[in-house]
Amino acid sequence: MSKRDILSVLDMEKDLGEIIDLSLELKKNRYRSYDSLKNKVLGLIFEKPSTRTRTSLEVAIDQLGGHAVYLNPSEMQLGRGETISDTGHVLSRFLDAIAYRAYDHRNVVELARSTSIPVINALDDVEHPLQIVADFMTVKEKKGRFTNLKFSYIGDGNNMANSLMFGSALLGTDMYVASPKGYEPKSEFVEKARNVAKQHGSTITITNDPVEAARDADIIYTDVWISMGEESKKGEKEKAFKAYQINESLVSNAKRDYIFMHCLPAHRGLEVTDGVADSINSVIFDEAENRLHSEKGVLYKLLSY
Repeated sequence: MSKRDILSVLDMEKDLGEIIDLSLELKKNRYRSYDSLKNKVLGLIFEKPSTRTRTSLEVAIDQLGGHAVYLNPSEMQLGRGETISDTGHVLSRFLDAIAYRAYDHRNVVELARSTSIPVINALDDVEHPLQIVADFMTVKEKKGRFTNLKFSYIGDGNNMANSLMFGSALLGTDMYVASPKGYEPKSEFVEKARNVAKQHGSTITITNDPVEAARDADIIYTDVWISMGEESKKGEKEKAFKAYQINESLVSNAKRDYIFMHCLPAHRGLEVTDGVADSINSVIFDEAENRLHSEKGVLYKLLSY
């Protein structure tokens, strides 16, 4: 069986909906004992800090009968100059899959090229595909569908914006992205998402107006304004994004039964107020829980052979 990598949301083009349905089924039967991945070993390489991704992946593989090995880059030979390619060749002899959180997407691609086992992008500077499975699992759980919805992302045109556009495009969800001028998603990702959306009957709209995005929205989503590695831009970005805060005034434009989503961690008082994050419309902790169940779905699809 040829190996399969998930480096981009688009690597799930043929079965994202199927993975989401599987994840919902695994959540429904969360207390059932599984040994589907018995003796399978998942390696975790994390260059960036993690709470949800690392914990949920470790628990997910364990609940499916396998186990995880955490590999701290500073304690590996990678930290002393061994190439990613050599590391990949070696780890392929020990592990059944690798989840890699990297600063640079090119390194994730290089690791995938040099391994004979699946590589999963656990977040890099371009995409966060695992988060998207959990996010749209949550959408289906709360809204019952993907079509005839207005999904509005308001914030930085970053890796989450890219991934959400791809997920929306694949599932036929109409998406708005509202960012300040100069902080929109890069055109290459917008055009790629729009081309995919055309095939699935949905649209991708880019705007600089947060009210336009919030108006009649079914889903309002945001992310941190300052991503990991951007700390030097804190003052500049906080000023630029001030009008893009998800607050009570902005969400008053959405449908009454809208849901608020955030991939977390949230910087309360910046991109979102407590009043929204803790409101009855907020599903952020259900969304976080779904990281576990959705990752079980991904791991099962990649490793149950």
